[in-house]
Amino acid sequence: MRILRAAEYRSMPWKNGGGVTTEIAISPDGAGLDDFDWRVSMARVECSGPFSSFTGVDRTLAVLAGQGIVLDVAGHSPTELTGASAPFSFSADVPTGAALIAGPITDLNVMTQRGRMIHVVERLVISAPADVQPVADTTLILSLGGGITVTGDESVRIGPLDALLLGQGAPKLRLEPAEDATLFVVRIHRVAGND
Repeated sequence: MRILRAAEYRSMPWKNGGGVTTEIAISPDGAGLDDFDWRVSMARVECSGPFSSFTGVDRTLAVLAGQGIVLDVAGHSPTELTGASAPFSFSADVPTGAALIAGPITDLNVMTQRGRMIHVVERLVISAPADVQPVADTTLILSLGGGITVTGDESVRIGPLDALLLGQGAPKLRLEPAEDATLFVVRIHRVAGND
Protein backbone atom coordinates (compact mmCIF):
# COMPACT_ATOMS: atom_id res chain seq x y z
CA MET A 1 0.00 0.00 0.00
CA ARG A 2 1.44 3.36 -1.06
CA ILE A 3 0.07 6.58 0.44
CA LEU A 4 -0.05 9.46 -2.02
CA ARG A 5 -0.31 12.86 -0.33
CA ALA A 6 -1.98 15.73 -2.16
CA ALA A 7 0.84 18.10 -1.17
CA GLU A 8 3.32 15.93 -3.12
CA TYR A 9 1.40 15.63 -6.42
CA ARG A 10 3.14 16.94 -9.54
CA SER A 11 1.55 19.78 -11.58
CA MET A 12 2.22 20.43 -15.28
CA PRO A 13 0.63 22.16 -18.29
CA TRP A 14 -2.17 20.42 -20.18
CA LYS A 15 -1.07 18.67 -23.35
CA ASN A 16 -2.84 21.40 -25.38
CA GLY A 17 -1.45 24.17 -23.15
CA GLY A 18 -4.92 25.34 -22.08
CA GLY A 19 -4.54 24.83 -18.35
CA VAL A 20 -2.78 22.92 -15.57
CA THR A 21 -3.13 19.28 -14.56
CA THR A 22 -2.11 17.72 -11.25
CA GLU A 23 -0.83 14.18 -11.59
CA ILE A 24 -1.86 11.80 -8.79
CA ALA A 25 -0.23 8.64 -10.19
CA ILE A 26 1.11 7.30 -13.49
CA SER A 27 2.45 3.97 -14.74
CA PRO A 28 5.16 3.25 -15.47
CA ASP A 29 6.76 5.63 -12.96
CA GLY A 30 8.26 8.61 -14.75
CA ALA A 31 6.21 8.14 -17.94
CA GLY A 32 5.20 11.20 -19.93
CA LEU A 33 1.92 12.19 -21.58
CA ASP A 34 2.73 10.12 -24.69
CA ASP A 35 4.00 6.85 -23.21
CA PHE A 36 1.96 5.97 -20.11
CA ASP A 37 0.05 2.71 -19.58
CA TRP A 38 -2.34 4.49 -17.22
CA ARG A 39 -2.62 7.92 -15.59
CA VAL A 40 -4.82 9.40 -12.84
CA SER A 41 -4.90 13.19 -12.51
CA MET A 42 -6.96 16.23 -11.54
CA ALA A 43 -7.41 19.40 -13.57
CA ARG A 44 -8.73 22.86 -12.78
CA VAL A 45 -10.90 23.95 -15.73
CA GLU A 46 -11.18 27.75 -15.73
CA CYS A 47 -12.96 28.30 -19.05
CA SER A 48 -14.85 26.47 -21.78
CA GLY A 49 -12.87 25.03 -24.68
CA PRO A 50 -11.42 21.90 -26.31
CA PHE A 51 -10.00 18.92 -24.45
CA SER A 52 -6.50 17.62 -25.20
CA SER A 53 -6.43 14.66 -27.59
CA PHE A 54 -4.68 11.41 -26.58
CA THR A 55 -4.32 8.87 -29.40
CA GLY A 56 -5.38 5.33 -28.47
CA VAL A 57 -6.50 6.29 -24.96
CA ASP A 58 -9.75 5.65 -23.11
CA ARG A 59 -10.73 8.29 -20.56
CA THR A 60 -13.13 8.70 -17.63
CA LEU A 61 -14.02 12.10 -16.19
CA ALA A 62 -15.74 13.02 -12.91
CA VAL A 63 -16.42 16.43 -11.33
CA LEU A 64 -14.72 16.92 -7.95
CA ALA A 65 -15.63 20.57 -7.29
CA GLY A 66 -17.70 23.30 -8.95
CA GLN A 67 -21.12 23.43 -10.58
CA GLY A 68 -20.29 21.15 -13.49
CA ILE A 69 -19.47 20.90 -17.15
CA VAL A 70 -21.17 19.89 -20.40
CA LEU A 71 -19.04 17.60 -22.57
CA ASP A 72 -19.55 17.56 -26.32
CA VAL A 73 -17.87 14.35 -27.50
CA ALA A 74 -17.95 13.84 -31.27
CA GLY A 75 -20.59 11.29 -32.21
CA HIS A 76 -22.52 11.64 -28.93
CA SER A 77 -25.20 13.93 -27.54
CA PRO A 78 -23.87 16.58 -25.12
CA THR A 79 -23.44 15.15 -21.60
CA GLU A 80 -23.84 17.21 -18.43
CA LEU A 81 -21.57 16.25 -15.55
CA THR A 82 -21.97 17.60 -12.01
CA GLY A 83 -20.59 16.59 -8.63
CA ALA A 84 -23.50 14.16 -8.29
CA SER A 85 -23.09 12.54 -11.73
CA ALA A 86 -21.62 9.11 -12.26
CA PRO A 87 -18.12 9.17 -13.81
CA PHE A 88 -18.35 9.46 -17.62
CA SER A 89 -16.20 7.35 -19.97
CA PHE A 90 -15.27 8.27 -23.56
CA SER A 91 -12.49 7.95 -26.14
CA ALA A 92 -9.76 10.53 -25.57
CA ASP A 93 -8.82 10.60 -29.25
CA VAL A 94 -12.08 11.99 -30.66
CA PRO A 95 -12.75 15.76 -30.76
CA THR A 96 -14.19 16.83 -27.39
CA GLY A 97 -15.28 20.26 -26.26
CA ALA A 98 -16.37 21.40 -22.82
CA ALA A 99 -18.68 24.19 -21.64
CA LEU A 100 -18.67 25.19 -17.99
CA ILE A 101 -22.14 25.37 -16.39
CA ALA A 102 -21.40 28.16 -13.90
CA GLY A 103 -17.76 28.92 -13.19
CA PRO A 104 -14.57 26.86 -12.87
CA ILE A 105 -14.50 23.19 -11.88
CA THR A 106 -11.94 20.66 -10.75
CA ASP A 107 -12.22 17.27 -12.42
CA LEU A 108 -10.77 13.80 -12.00
CA ASN A 109 -9.27 12.21 -15.14
CA VAL A 110 -8.43 8.52 -15.48
CA MET A 111 -6.77 7.42 -18.73
CA THR A 112 -5.60 4.03 -19.96
CA GLN A 113 -3.95 2.87 -23.19
CA ARG A 114 -6.61 1.09 -25.24
CA GLY A 115 -5.78 -2.54 -25.93
CA ARG A 116 -3.24 -2.68 -23.09
CA MET A 117 -5.21 -1.57 -20.03
CA ILE A 118 -8.85 -1.06 -19.04
CA HIS A 119 -10.28 0.87 -16.10
CA VAL A 120 -13.44 1.39 -14.07
CA VAL A 121 -14.10 4.43 -11.87
CA GLU A 122 -16.66 4.30 -9.06
CA ARG A 123 -17.87 7.10 -6.78
CA LEU A 124 -18.68 5.95 -3.22
CA VAL A 125 -20.27 7.98 -0.44
CA ILE A 126 -19.74 6.35 2.94
CA SER A 127 -20.94 7.38 6.39
CA ALA A 128 -20.04 4.17 8.23
CA PRO A 129 -17.11 1.73 8.06
CA ALA A 130 -16.89 -0.02 4.68
CA ASP A 131 -14.64 -2.75 3.28
CA VAL A 132 -12.82 -2.57 -0.05
CA GLN A 133 -11.17 -5.62 -1.59
CA PRO A 134 -8.47 -4.68 -4.14
CA VAL A 135 -9.13 -7.21 -6.91
CA ALA A 136 -7.67 -5.29 -9.87
CA ASP A 137 -4.04 -5.25 -11.01
CA THR A 138 -3.97 -1.71 -9.57
CA THR A 139 -6.51 -0.01 -7.30
CA LEU A 140 -6.37 3.69 -6.45
CA ILE A 141 -8.64 5.17 -3.77
CA LEU A 142 -8.96 8.97 -3.77
CA SER A 143 -10.53 10.70 -0.77
CA LEU A 144 -12.54 13.72 -1.85
CA GLY A 145 -13.85 15.08 1.42
CA GLY A 146 -13.50 14.26 5.09
CA GLY A 147 -10.77 12.28 6.78
CA ILE A 148 -10.68 8.50 6.51
CA THR A 149 -8.82 5.95 8.60
CA VAL A 150 -7.71 3.00 6.47
CA THR A 151 -6.93 -0.28 8.19
CA GLY A 152 -5.26 -3.24 6.46
CA ASP A 153 -1.85 -4.61 7.42
CA GLU A 154 -1.38 -1.21 9.02
CA SER A 155 -3.60 1.73 9.96
CA VAL A 156 -3.22 5.12 8.28
CA ARG A 157 -5.27 8.30 8.04
CA ILE A 158 -5.77 10.06 4.73
CA GLY A 159 -7.18 13.53 4.21
CA PRO A 160 -8.97 15.33 1.37
CA LEU A 161 -7.41 14.57 -2.05
CA ASP A 162 -4.92 12.08 -0.59
CA ALA A 163 -4.90 8.66 -2.25
CA LEU A 164 -3.95 5.04 -1.64
CA LEU A 165 -2.32 2.97 -4.38
CA LEU A 166 -2.69 -0.80 -4.06
CA GLY A 167 -1.39 -3.68 -6.12
CA GLN A 168 -3.09 -6.98 -6.86
CA GLY A 169 -3.21 -9.25 -3.85
CA ALA A 170 -3.32 -6.38 -1.35
CA PRO A 171 -5.35 -7.25 1.74
CA LYS A 172 -8.94 -6.19 2.20
CA LEU A 173 -9.12 -2.67 3.62
CA ARG A 174 -11.51 -1.24 6.18
CA LEU A 175 -12.36 2.42 5.51
CA GLU A 176 -13.63 4.38 8.52
CA PRO A 177 -14.81 7.94 7.77
CA ALA A 178 -14.72 10.66 10.45
CA GLU A 179 -17.90 12.01 8.81
CA ASP A 180 -19.70 11.46 5.51
CA ALA A 181 -16.94 10.97 2.94
CA THR A 182 -16.85 10.73 -0.83
CA LEU A 183 -14.31 8.37 -2.37
CA PHE A 184 -13.37 7.55 -5.92
CA VAL A 185 -12.23 3.96 -6.43
CA VAL A 186 -10.24 3.43 -9.64
CA ARG A 187 -9.65 -0.17 -10.72
CA ILE A 188 -7.13 -0.75 -13.50
CA HIS A 189 -6.66 -4.12 -15.23
CA ARG A 190 -4.04 -5.21 -17.72
CA VAL A 191 -5.59 -6.69 -20.85
CA ALA A 192 -4.84 -10.42 -21.18
CA GLY A 193 -1.86 -11.07 -23.43
CA ASN A 194 -0.21 -7.71 -22.55
CA ASP A 195 1.96 -8.84 -19.65
